[in-house]
Amino acid sequence: MASVLGMLGVRETAARVRVEGLREEAARLAGVLEAAEIELDRRVIGREELVEALAASAAETFAVTGAEAEQETVPAPAPVPGSIVPPWREGLPVTVPAPDCQRILGMLEERLPAGQGH
Repeated sequence: MASVLGMLGVRETAARVRVEGLREEAARLAGVLEAAEIELDRRVIGREELVEALAASAAETFAVTGAEAEQETVPAPAPVPGSIVPPWREGLPVTVPAPDCQRILGMLEERLPAGQGH
């Protein structure tokens, strides 16, 4: 009978060790999960903020474009570094796009054969 109790004791100890190991692993995974959830929340908020900013910018651009259609004498707003490039229209000065876009346009004009620029 003692050997059966001894075998059960060994099995109980092994089960207890396994349970403790799994608890530690579960605690570690809970920390990893929490960090991943925080990262996901940050990315969702970032995307939502970008969508809102683009929508607001598009609404402003549409409002400005609509106002320009009614009054063509209003000058275009000054360029803002890093701003969204407005839709092209005849007579749009090259200074309206962001500085990086202006540089790209300049490089393209340099590579076009004479008489094929805008």
